[in-house]
Amino acid sequence: MALKEFKFHGKTLEELQAMSITEFSELLPSRQRRSFKRGLSEEKKKLVVKVEKKNNVKTHLRDMIILPSMVGKTIQIHTGKTFLPVIIVEDMIGKYFGEFALSRKRASHTSMGVTNKPKK
Repeated sequence: MALKEFKFHGKTLEELQAMSITEFSELLPSRQRRSFKRGLSEEKKKLVVKVEKKNNVKTHLRDMIILPSMVGKTIQIHTGKTFLPVIIVEDMIGKYFGEFALSRKRASHTSMGVTNKPKK
């Protein structure tokens, strides 16, 4: 059985990487498309350039959308306390950085009525 080839809205990864950002934004859902139509901030533009040059990049930009040019790179995303390394794969294209670096810990509760008092 052959491995299934990755496709994003009918386009292969190579086709996506050859597209400009405006062409790529037309394939995204409306929320992400609106973000690109309003333009990238200076910080996001700097991040895109930095990711193209280096592999291991730290960032606080949790609202950055993952672009096809970022596939295969490791990006350390700030969780509010630490930087969490995330390896970008094809399935992450079009999602936000913040979706892959959770900023809250899961609450773990003990059973009802259980106390940690020593027995007499």
